[in-house]
Amino acid sequence: MIALQPVLETYAPAGFGLWPVAASEAGGFLPLNGALDEAQVGTAVMCVAACNDIDPEHDDRPPRPGDPLGGFLHGLLTMDPLFASGGLRITDTATGATLVPGCCNGLEDWREWFGVVDGDGDGGSGWFGHDPTPLAERVGDVVRLTVDAEREGGPVIDVSATELRRLLAGAERDLTGFLQLAAGWAAVRLPDHAVPVIRALARAVDMPLPVSPGTPRHHR
Repeated sequence: MIALQPVLETYAPAGFGLWPVAASEAGGFLPLNGALDEAQVGTAVMCVAACNDIDPEHDDRPPRPGDPLGGFLHGLLTMDPLFASGGLRITDTATGATLVPGCCNGLEDWREWFGVVDGDGDGGSGWFGHDPTPLAERVGDVVRLTVDAEREGGPVIDVSATELRRLLAGAERDLTGFLQLAAGWAAVRLPDHAVPVIRALARAVDMPLPVSPGTPRHHR
């Protein structure tokens, strides 16, 4: 069985106190879906904001606000384009082989996988980061996933193009569910920034705005 998840790269949130976050480790991955709890949603927002926490000294963005919350969210709300470190994680549950996004890959580019399925782009192949260097290639009716193209004889996952397209549709549903939760979370945790934050998150994962806000859970 092949499992596919949209994931964000996480980091250890030592000293972070702007809102509750879940325990996480540097270099780990957080799957995004509609079943996250409040702390996990907070972690996701923290990670995307941190990816874009760049001082506006050398561009035409407005100055960073002086308050801690506004300052931390400034990059998320003003950067264009946005970067969300992560991508798609694909696992062959029968063999345990797992393709994870490499360094410099972003979840905002997840739709490039459709080009692989359709045989577009560079011969139906795609680049999804380095260290490791995952590779996806369309070979006839199959998409061959090499877990690390720099590793000779490393694991390979074969999935039919039809099945991969179905899995990508599932990833889209997962991201929709995440954004619905994030909208409800932001309305409670970041009421003064909720609308621009959810708009930024939607851009960061290349998805439309949620039709309706999610229901906040376990808020205190």
